Amino acid sequence: MNPETLRTDLWHLAGNYRWTWSASTRELFEMLPGSADTHPAQRVSDLDDQQTSALAANDDLVSALAAEMKELDALVASAEPPTISYCSPEFGLSAHLPLYAGGLGVLAGDHLKSASDSGSPLAGVGLFYAEGVFRQVIADGHQTETYRRVDPFHVGASDTGVVVQVPFPGRDVHARVWRIDVGRVPLLLLDTDIEPNSATDRSITDRLYAGSREHRLEQEMILGVGGARALTAMGWPIGLHHLNEGHAGFIVLELIDRLIDGATLDEARAQVRNGLVFTTHTPVPAGIDRFHSDTITPYLRLWSDRWGVEVESLWELGEDSEDDTMFNMAALCLRSARTANGVSELHGQVSRKLFAGVGIGDDIGFVTNGVHARTWTAPHTQAIFDQTLGEGWADGHGEAWDNVAAIDDETLSEIRRQSSQQLADLIRYRSGDVIDPDALIIGFARRFAPYKRASLFLRRPDLVEDILGDDNRPVHLVFAGKAHPSDEIGKQLVADLLAAQASETVNGRLTFIPDYEMDVALALVAGSDIWLNNPIRPREASGTSGEKAVLNGALNCSILDGWWAEMYDGHNGWEITPSTSPEPDTRDHEEATAMLATIAAINTEYHGSRPLFLGRIRHAWATLGPKVTSARMLRDYEDRIYSA
Repeated sequence: MNPETLRTDLWHLAGNYRWTWSASTRELFEMLPGSADTHPAQRVSDLDDQQTSALAANDDLVSALAAEMKELDALVASAEPPTISYCSPEFGLSAHLPLYAGGLGVLAGDHLKSASDSGSPLAGVGLFYAEGVFRQVIADGHQTETYRRVDPFHVGASDTGVVVQVPFPGRDVHARVWRIDVGRVPLLLLDTDIEPNSATDRSITDRLYAGSREHRLEQEMILGVGGARALTAMGWPIGLHHLNEGHAGFIVLELIDRLIDGATLDEARAQVRNGLVFTTHTPVPAGIDRFHSDTITPYLRLWSDRWGVEVESLWELGEDSEDDTMFNMAALCLRSARTANGVSELHGQVSRKLFAGVGIGDDIGFVTNGVHARTWTAPHTQAIFDQTLGEGWADGHGEAWDNVAAIDDETLSEIRRQSSQQLADLIRYRSGDVIDPDALIIGFARRFAPYKRASLFLRRPDLVEDILGDDNRPVHLVFAGKAHPSDEIGKQLVADLLAAQASETVNGRLTFIPDYEMDVALALVAGSDIWLNNPIRPREASGTSGEKAVLNGALNCSILDGWWAEMYDGHNGWEITPSTSPEPDTRDHEEATAMLATIAAINTEYHGSRPLFLGRIRHAWATLGPKVTSARMLRDYEDRIYSA
């Protein structure tokens, strides 16, 4: 093969994020020189002429490359022009693309991947953050943060040549439109770090979830208004916009602007409503984006003056029902969309109460979140599933999951042992800790928001000491997660865990893995035997990490919140008995006690009744496997939301 042709083909493969769920493509990239910790696009970019020539002379690599290119080209050629946009402030496609902060972004990435798998005509719209999201650094027992510059070309982005302008008070802000391909699905990412923007405006898309409230407002104007203009510039026949949370809500302004000529504001809004759907992800008012009138009014006035209406008419679209000085982005979406949903059955109920009387708030439905099976199931487990269940397992087909009984105890034990060993290897590499892969490994990993109560178990140090001090039936707790840089309470939770890790109480069996990201997440959900989740009910909207654990054969031990509240059947995991006390300290003490008592019982079963424990895993696969995939989730969106 010609070396330049090889380089071009490798670049093409690296620039399409199908490699994140294609094991054969990743195996091909592993044949390249360079660190596996870098993005494939950067590894291709770093190849010198001598290396490229050597690779071109490698018959095995050339053959594998030809097969991968044939498969990818056929997939891309089958794509239809997108008619649905999926607008989100973050997308989690890979740890090498730091444009996500947590579950919202990873869900968005899984949504795009499942759309590619099914051929759904969808395009993503987001922002390209020049420094991405922060990296967590532990120093002197506390979290600190660093940022890294993200080179678009080193993460597989291509320049569409499109530049959009978004009106801001006193000037227009320009945004370049990058494109990243996710299988058959294009993802557009807007970037203000270009001329002729001022230095201040070039920094609008600098970091995810950082800066002042006006900085956040500016980002959301670029996302909503600029995103809609980018889609139009691409020439795609978008007829439906799906807003993943309220961050992209200003798309409403741009869509009204296209229809208001010759119509009243109400008439234009009615037409916009037909093409807008909204997903809310927060069960608490504090999680909603709101802007003070002093901050947002100058931006709204640009549009009201353009349309010849009073600015109060636009203010009413997002006026907070409890504070008339605040503009509420969720309210804007609920007053503008044709349908809205929460992300689990319980969250739908909570959302109807939270948004009662606000637009279509009384009619909020639900689509329970799911996870992309090929991304979140360990490769060795996928191989067993493909062989035993058939490929339909990844799409959530019940008839495939009905075959789990054919996975015998020996095979299942080997799956679990291999996953636990891989986690132990990662922990040794990332933290230096040594853990026994045959111990009962209990995992907890998520954003360290106070309501998630990462340190709840520390309420009962006596019970912790009893459990972790048992050398005959070893238990190891593994934690990972980040707190937002401005969340001092969350950062204290990190510090509390780090202090506990160094204490004698835990008998060396508590590990904190720093700098939590998607690769760590996969190792944890695959390598843990038990997945722990203990939020304050009902503040967990969905909680998809537990669904990822299910696919890998981990069993959930959780408060009945989010997705677990509707899928737990009494045998496919464990419920943490809730407290009935309205007093927070009493509630936390009682639920910590219940959680640790449940863990003690689980440990007895794990070490003393292994066949029973393995049977419980098979039952969890049979009952939960068809329900937890994002393929099922996307089908629900198509049936309940997109076609409604």
